[in-house]
Amino acid sequence: MILNIVLGTLICIGLAVLLEKYVPLKLNPVISVVLWAVILFLGYSLYKSINGPVEFNKVKEARYAKVIVNLKDIRSAELAHQQLTGSYTGSFDSLVRFIDTAQYAIIERRDTSYADVEKNKAYGLGNDGGYYIEDIIIDTLGFSSVKDSLFGTTDRYKTMMNIPLEVADGAQFELSAGKYEKNGDLYSVFEARVSKKVILSDQNPDLLYQEEDLISVDGINGPYVKVGAMDDIDTSGNWPKGYDIPKGN
Repeated sequence: MILNIVLGTLICIGLAVLLEKYVPLKLNPVISVVLWAVILFLGYSLYKSINGPVEFNKVKEARYAKVIVNLKDIRSAELAHQQLTGSYTGSFDSLVRFIDTAQYAIIERRDTSYADVEKNKAYGLGNDGGYYIEDIIIDTLGFSSVKDSLFGTTDRYKTMMNIPLEVADGAQFELSAGKYEKNGDLYSVFEARVSKKVILSDQNPDLLYQEEDLISVDGINGPYVKVGAMDDIDTSGNWPKGYDIPKGN
């Protein structure tokens, strides 16, 4: 595409030069104006073809970064839900209610030991010696709000399901949860995702198509930006590490 535009521009410039030498003067101005108009159009097309992908990447990376912030919040909430309830949830309403009400237990673990009465009796030993049982005592010291632990004083968890882009027009992330079987065992899994078509709906269709088919170690591969997986035991996101580094570092 770029090569064709460059060749077309050069050909037009060459024709314009030749016309100035060989075309009658009365026709020269009209044809020259037409050719130079074509040259300007081809030059602009060349600029767009080179600058377009650069601008597309800037928009893409900025929007992906905003989307990933919400996906990280969803993952944190889902991991807490699984820790306290034993499973993930596929409902944002359920997830928000959980964050509003759930609490972590604050515990203290202590090692202890005591005489194994039955074994000592069987061997004719007293309770002051012989065999001992090693044990761990867990004391509950109190409770801590899941909301405070994950989100502090903010309430951003109430909007984490919304795609934080004007172009998304109020759309929400897709959220799924269920079971995945591996080696005969069932594991709880979840996945939250959004299509790149939603994130980049106002961008160049050809560049968007290429982005959906992307295979790169420093890009987000595939048609979705997502965290978790329904077909694997995986709670990570499909974005590269660069999106986890705070800006300015």
